[in-house]
Parts: sequence; structure tokens; C-alpha cells
Amino acid sequence: MRLSTIVFMGLALAGTLGLNACSSQTEQPIQYAQPALIEREALFGNPSRFQGRLSPDGTMMSFRAPLDGVMNLWVAPTGDFDKARAITHDTGRGVPSHFWTLDSASVLYIQDQNGDENWHLYRVDLRSGEILDLTPYAGVNAQVMSQSEQHPGKIVVGMNDRDARWHDAYLVDINSGEREMLAKNEGFSALHADNNLDVRLAEKQTEDGGMILLVLVDDHWQQLAQIPVEDAFTTQVLDFDADNTGVYMIDSRGRDKAALSRLDLATGEARVMAEPTGADISDVLVHPRSHKPVAVASSLHQREWHALDPAYEQDIKAMQAAAQGDAAILATTLDGEQWTVFISRGDRSPVYAVYDRRTKSLKTLFDTNPRLAGLPLAPKHNVTIKARDGLDLVSYLTLPSGVPIKGEYTPAVPQPLVLLVHGGPWARDTADYSGQVQWLANRGYAVLQVNFRGSTGFGKNFVSAGNYEWAGKMHDDLIDAVNWAVERRIAAKDQVAIMGGSYGGYSTLVGLTFTPEVFACGVAVVGPSNLNTLMESIPPYWEGFRRTLVAAIGDPETAPGRALLKERSPLTRVKKIQRPLMIAQGANDPRVKQAESDQIVAAMQSKSIPVTYVLYPDEGHGFQKPENNLSFHAVAENFLAQCLGGRTQPYGTDLQNSSIQLIEGANYIPGLEAALSGGVE
Repeated sequence: MRLSTIVFMGLALAGTLGLNACSSQTEQPIQYAQPALIEREALFGNPSRFQGRLSPDGTMMSFRAPLDGVMNLWVAPTGDFDKARAITHDTGRGVPSHFWTLDSASVLYIQDQNGDENWHLYRVDLRSGEILDLTPYAGVNAQVMSQSEQHPGKIVVGMNDRDARWHDAYLVDINSGEREMLAKNEGFSALHADNNLDVRLAEKQTEDGGMILLVLVDDHWQQLAQIPVEDAFTTQVLDFDADNTGVYMIDSRGRDKAALSRLDLATGEARVMAEPTGADISDVLVHPRSHKPVAVASSLHQREWHALDPAYEQDIKAMQAAAQGDAAILATTLDGEQWTVFISRGDRSPVYAVYDRRTKSLKTLFDTNPRLAGLPLAPKHNVTIKARDGLDLVSYLTLPSGVPIKGEYTPAVPQPLVLLVHGGPWARDTADYSGQVQWLANRGYAVLQVNFRGSTGFGKNFVSAGNYEWAGKMHDDLIDAVNWAVERRIAAKDQVAIMGGSYGGYSTLVGLTFTPEVFACGVAVVGPSNLNTLMESIPPYWEGFRRTLVAAIGDPETAPGRALLKERSPLTRVKKIQRPLMIAQGANDPRVKQAESDQIVAAMQSKSIPVTYVLYPDEGHGFQKPENNLSFHAVAENFLAQCLGGRTQPYGTDLQNSSIQLIEGANYIPGLEAALSGGVE
């Protein structure tokens, strides 16, 4: 059983550079009864419970929940929360992710140190309570590859302690931690173990950024199939079939939208098992014992499941009808009879549920955030926006909570709007619940989320349309979406902010440097400012993926590539900045290093351009600690309010327990200096 994800100011500034937050010509909003202010703690504090899982035998459940304010792992008999007990006692950033051993005797989890993404794999023995680091090697970035019911107590793990660039495959004894090398990685992007835990398949990057699939025959690697560069983001190996003679794949080769196929390991022939409808196949439900795909899902706006096996037709229909929201099947018990389902919709707390094939029923396991019940959450609207060259941009619009509307999703008068840009960029926005979206809507802003070209899920042509278009057509899509909102009187033209993390942080910096008059202000979180230094500093274990990145962004090893990367870097255009900018960074980020934020802040300072710079010394690529998440949103909330005029909650004590450091520009945000010094406002 392969374990993988199917799936990187107001007055003070106005007097300096004419950095205005709002124009006096803005149409005055209609007065309406605003809903209650939702406290940041309810949106960004720890959930009540999260990441629910059933043990493979179905008798136990596990989940993440707070222990003394830190997210730890808990177990209990299935459905009996009165008997829940904590099995980890972390006091730092918490446990981010976990899963079960197939014998249901232990729980495994991964954890890094303060966001450095050097993931270690730990085992918790449920009988003794002992915790064992299964990958106790300095600097290791462990990758879980495979388990098998036929080999209890064993797991295949990729480790890069021999060579930081490449993950060798090891068979690890879950009880003792002893390891045995199964395959030495000599430059492979990935290795795959079959159901017998033998390494049988490998992926190797080609010079143009594509991939070659190789199969091990008589101790020699032989080429099996090729994945062209245009299919690199939309094709992947999923799992071996029952007799290990083939593998299932999400496969876009020979078509635009990714299908489900079976690749024969002897002939290299691919047989299509399920064709997509409107969007890539994104999810595949595989029976854990028969290793047969029984259902698939694709998502244009929401996830839609389709049964492949007629015996599952009624189950899929019953599950989707009962879910009343986007339903992701996360895992099943070994007998395939109980499915762990994550259900989410834009205006309510997500829930974990269990679908039981025996009773054809879907029962809630737990609500992730019961505090949201009864609060004025705003619905998301599915919208499709035409880009200037005709591409369809699947997008989501959320209006300010309680605002009067006319028609389906048009407010009575244009509203201040935040363009919230997703990261990746090889990812996508969805119709799911988002605490950040609800926070913005509750504070009085419309929120627009756009799946710009380069986003995944909409076919390989849509992904490829983003190649070499960072700060080019990818940014044009965002501008087209803003214009769409303004033309439809959804957004006030001079009251549009841009905000995002990772690639979304880069887009924010691009917005304020490449289109300096479009946005009233921007909030950039872990956003690269210099694409040349970004490419030079990627983690060493991304080496097997590097040429694919080059094919999509630009090649820093050639003069034309370096010129392109420089031209598309916000750092190159710092002097163009006219509007307020807030930057937030995790000091331990291995993907977008602190230098990316440091250098653009220094460049702005050298030109006397105001900037607010927030740094977290114990975070990485995003902010995991709830105290840090709360403090960031408290600062960003007041920054946006001065720019767009939205509502704010007093800082209170939201800064006091975090590691926040204001490197620059605390004086540009009202009340921030007092809150940092311990004063409560």
C-alpha cells in the first residue's frame, strides 16, 4: 500500500509617497446592520479536533487535538471521546500529520524543527506508549513510501542522510527502528516499492524537465515509459496492482485532462480506466486489499465522485447525498467497509465523518471547530472569469458578511475587495471552508480567489499556459479578475488589496511593483522577491525536480534564463512601489529563504520606501503555531483596515504569546507599537 498525497497606512505613508489608502471619490457604502465580529481566536486558534483517522481494523480512532494549547495526537475507541487519551506531549509547534500502521498497533507521525522541513518519522506504540524516532539522522528529510499488510511491523522510508539530494529506500523495522537499504538512489527523482515492499519502479528527470519511468528487471533498471515535460505536473504513479504486474497512474499523456490508467510493467502499455469530465481526475479510491480502483473524483468547482465498480454505485451516491458539501475520502479500513470522509463547504466548520458500506450511512465523527456554529459565516460563490485570451478561470467570490446584495452575488454598491492569491503555483483554490476568507469577509471585505493559469486540476494545457509567465500572463489573469469584479460593481476600483503566501506572496510583490496603481496595498507572506536567488537556494532534495521547475519558471544557468528571471523579479522594480506593503516571513523557511524578504525590505529602505516587515524566528514556510498565526492576522487586520477601511478587533493579548518580531515599520500601523510593548488596545 503506497502512502502518498494524490495529489511549494494611512496618514504617515500618504505624506511620504502619496501612498493613499482610499480615494475621496469612492462610492459611499449603504449602511447595513453588520454582523457580530468573529474573534480571531475562533478562526485561527487551534481547532477542537482535526485530522480524524480510523485504525485499519476499524476499532480505534485517532485525531489531533490541543493538549495544553499545543496540537498533539489522541486515540480512543471509535466514537468514544470520553475514553480519548493523548499519546504525544509536544510543547512546541505540535504534531502536523499522522497515520496508522496497518496492524493497528502503532501510530506514526512526522515532525520537523521550527519549520525547517527536515521531517523525521516517529512511531508511537499504543500498548507501551513508547515514542521512537525511526529516522534519527541529522538533517534527514524522511519520505514515507509504502506499507504492506503482508509485512506487518515494516515500512519503506526514503532517507537522504547519505546524499542530501537523493532519497535512498530503506526497509525500517517499526518496533526497533533498525533499517536495511533496499535501493541506493543514484539520481532518481523517486523510487516506488510494490506490495511485497520490493523497490520495482523509479522516476528519473530528463534534461527538458520531463520524467522517464524505469522498471527493475534482473537487478537492472530498464526504461518503461516516458512522461513529457508538459505532463510533469499532471501525471503521477499511484499504487501497484494486486499482483505487482502494473501500476495505477493519474495520467494526462495523450490527452489534456488527466485520466486514471493502468501501466503494464512488462509492456509499458497504458490502459485508460476512467476518463475525466471537465477537470482532471484528482482522487482515486483504491480497495486496500484487492488493490483495485473502485471510484474516482474530479473537481471543477466541487469534488464529484463516480463509481468504477458497479458494487460501489449505491455507496458513492449515498455518501455524496449525505455529505452536502465537498467530500474527500481520505482512507478506508482494510476490509474496505468504512471510509474516513472529510466534508467541507465554504460557510461552515469542516467535519470528519465515517461512511459505513454495511448500513449505507454517513455519520459525523467530529466537528473540527464547534465554535463556528451560529456565527455569521459568509457563503462562497462559484464564478468563472474569462481571461483576456479566452481561458476560463475557475474562481470563488465571497461577499462581506451581511452586505445587501442584488442578483446572485452582486452587492448593492461596490465593496472593498481582497484578491487572495493561492500558493504553489501548482495548486488550486477550492470551494472549501477557509478561516482566512471568513476573517476577511467578516471584517467587511469581498474576497476573490482565482485559479490563474499554472494552477492544477484543469488540464495540462492550463498548467503549461503558465510556463515562463511568472509576472506575465499569470499576473494578467489576476488583473483580469480584478477588472471583472470592478466592471460588475462587486469591487470599488480604488479599494482592492492583494494578499497571499508563497507564490501568492510573490504575486503580491508583483502586484505592487509591476502594476503599482492597481492595488491599494498588499500583504506578502513568504514571497520570493528575486527569482534567480530563489532558484539558487532551493532545498538540495529538490534536485530530482529541478529541471521541471526550470522548464516552468526559467533557467538560471543560461544568460537568457537569468535575464528572464531578473526581469520577472519584484526586486528589480522596487522603485515602482507606490502603495503600502506588509511582508511576513518565517526565519527557517527552506523553500523561500529569509533572504528573499530581507533583500526587498533593504532595497525599499535604501529608497526610503515605507514597509512593514514581520519575522517569526520559530516558523518556516507559513505559520503553524496558533499564537503566531493569531499575531500575524492581528497585525494584518489593522494594516488592511488602514488601507481599505474594514473593521478590526482590538489587539488584546494576541501578540503577547507569539514569537513575532517587527523588523521594520511597526509605526505605520495604528496601535501596533503599544501592543508590542505589552499595552492592550
